[in-house]
Amino acid sequence: MSNIDAVESSGRKAAVTRATSETKVAITLDIDGAGTSQVATGIGFFDHMLILFAKHGLFSLEVAATGDLVIDGHHTVEDVGIVLGQALAKAAGDKAGIRRYGHVYVPMDEALVRVVVDFSGRPFLAFDAELGQGRIGEFDVELTEEFLRAFAVNAGLTLHVTVLAGKNRHHIVEAIFKALGRALAQSFERDPRVQGVPSSKGTL
Repeated sequence: MSNIDAVESSGRKAAVTRATSETKVAITLDIDGAGTSQVATGIGFFDHMLILFAKHGLFSLEVAATGDLVIDGHHTVEDVGIVLGQALAKAAGDKAGIRRYGHVYVPMDEALVRVVVDFSGRPFLAFDAELGQGRIGEFDVELTEEFLRAFAVNAGLTLHVTVLAGKNRHHIVEAIFKALGRALAQSFERDPRVQGVPSSKGTL
């Protein structure tokens, strides 16, 4: 049973906190930021990925999470995805004037990743990657997909992630987070030709 303690938004900024019996997560997000971040989840590699996400998306991001890491990292990673998705949805507001779509290819040495997003209000994750099992530091690689699903569902985002090449799992996961930030930055860009919401339905 979760408890969303607070949700605040101003401009294209939002702050969301969420507490459960397993985790406590507090996130502030500024879509129109400068790529700066302060991240502490207790999982070093995951912190690194969120820092890269903010840097390449040019977001300002603060994440403070505590969780039951004595069990494993699953609850913490998933709940950060939930709260970050909620913060993104709140910060985007009515989505008026945005481009809506974004797509990026990001290489990382031998790895190549494609991320395509539609800020559609229809949550969906298509994850085409063979990461196997195991850890990068204290981060279980299978949690990459869990984070992305929680994030997409709570942001209302259609998200396609395809790993086109790669052997080193560190390189692959890093390319995914960098590409996600950059694709989202594209989708949030304001297009002066767009009048209102970029949908024939009149809402996203």
